[in-house]
Amino acid sequence: MNRPYLYYKQLIDSNIESARTSAARMQEYIKNSEAVYTIAPGRQMVLYSLYIPQIFTHEAAEYFKKICDTAYKILEKVITEYERSADYRALFGFDKRLEALILRPARYASKLPIARIDIFFNPDDFSFKFCEFNADGSSAMDEDRILNLAVSETDTFKKFAEKYSVRTYELFDSWVDEFMSIYRTIENPKEYPNIAIVDFIKFGPSYEFKRFEKHFKARGLNCEICDIRDLTYDGKNLISPSGMIIDAVYRRAVTCDIMADYDSIQPFINAVKDENVVLIGDFKTQVIHNKLVFSILRHDMTKKILTDAENKFIEEHIPFTAVLTAEAVKSHNVLAEKDKWVIKPQDSYASKGFHAGVECETDEEWAKTVSENIGNGYILQEYVKPYETENIDFLHNPLAAYLNYSSITGLFVYNGKFSGIYSRIAKTSIISTQYSEMSLPSIVAR
Repeated sequence: MNRPYLYYKQLIDSNIESARTSAARMQEYIKNSEAVYTIAPGRQMVLYSLYIPQIFTHEAAEYFKKICDTAYKILEKVITEYERSADYRALFGFDKRLEALILRPARYASKLPIARIDIFFNPDDFSFKFCEFNADGSSAMDEDRILNLAVSETDTFKKFAEKYSVRTYELFDSWVDEFMSIYRTIENPKEYPNIAIVDFIKFGPSYEFKRFEKHFKARGLNCEICDIRDLTYDGKNLISPSGMIIDAVYRRAVTCDIMADYDSIQPFINAVKDENVVLIGDFKTQVIHNKLVFSILRHDMTKKILTDAENKFIEEHIPFTAVLTAEAVKSHNVLAEKDKWVIKPQDSYASKGFHAGVECETDEEWAKTVSENIGNGYILQEYVKPYETENIDFLHNPLAAYLNYSSITGLFVYNGKFSGIYSRIAKTSIISTQYSEMSLPSIVAR
C-alpha cells in the first residue's frame, strides 16, 4: 500500500475547504504558466490537472531504474541486430530510404540518446506492462516542471512535505549534460558546438523548446529552434534560417513525419547523409520507436540475441502484439472478444489512429473499425487494463468526491539512464488525447 498517498488523502479530508481553495490557486498558476499549447491559429489549449500529485515511493523509483536499465539493454541489442542482419531487418519492412539512413556508420556509441518508456504500473505490487517506447520526439518535460511548481504551492502539499522528504526530477540541464556527453564522443568535437532544436513547427516554437534552448544557452552554447523545412545546405554546412552553421541537432522531428515530407526536406537529409552534422538522436532510434517492435521482441530471431532473463522480462511485460491482418483477426478471435484488444498504427504518435474494443459500444462498430484498418500498417495488441487511482477534481466536482482514474507512467531515459517521470490519467480505461487524458505532477516521497 502506498502510505504517502494515503497520508495525502488524510490531509485533504482533514481540511476540505483549504484544499478546495488551493486547487483553484493551483489551476490559476497553471493557466498563467507556460502550459499553454497552440493547437490551431488563434486557438490555445491550457493544461488541466487534478489536485493529488502522482506519488511514488522511493522503492518504486528505484524499481523504475531497474526497468529502464533492462529495457535499454534489450533495445540496444535490437538496434545492433538490425544493423548486423539483413534477415532481421526484413522483419521491420522499413522504406529503403529509411533503412539507408539507419545503416549509416555511427558517429557516437549511444544507440538511443533519449526515450520515454510508457508503462502501465501498479504501485501496490509493482507489476507492470509496457505501453510504448517513444524516442526522439519524447516530450512533456515542461509539463512535469510546471505541474510540480503548481502543486508545491498548495496547502496540502506544504503540510505533506513537513512529514515526507519530497523530490522531483530536473529534466532540462540533465538532458543538456547527456546531449553534450554524447556529442563529445564524436571524432574532433568542438568545445562549443552550435546546436539546433529541430522539428516541424506549425504554430511557432513551443514553450518546452524555448526552455531547452534557454538551458543550452546557459552553458555558453549557441542554440536555435528551427523548422526542419527552413534549413539550407551548401554541400558542407547545414545552416539555420538566421545563418548559423549547425554542428549538432537535437532532433524532435519524429521519423514518420520526416519520411512523409522526405522530398521537401532534402537539405536536412543530405547534410545527414554527408555526415556534415551530428544528429542526436540518429535514425537508428526508429528501430525501437516503431510499434511493430513489440511483436518482433517476441520473435525467435530476437530471442536468440537476448539472455534467458531478458526473454523472461519480455514474456512478462510486453503485451502480445501482431500485425493486423485478416488471418490474425480470425486466429485470435478478435471480433468476438473485442474487450481484449486494441489496434493502432505501427508508426504514429499522440494516440493518432488508436482504437480499443472496450471503447466500441457494439460488436458491429468494432468489426467495422478493425476491417477498415486491415492492411493499413496497423498492429493488433492485447488490451492492458490500467491501474486505477483515486483523485479529486475540486473545480469540476462541487461535491469534492474522490473518483477513480486510469493511470499511465512515463519513464524518461537520457543516454541509458533513468532520468524522470511523466504521469497521465484519464476518466476512461483508455488514456489518450482523444478521450479525457490529463497530466499530473510526479513526486517521489520517503
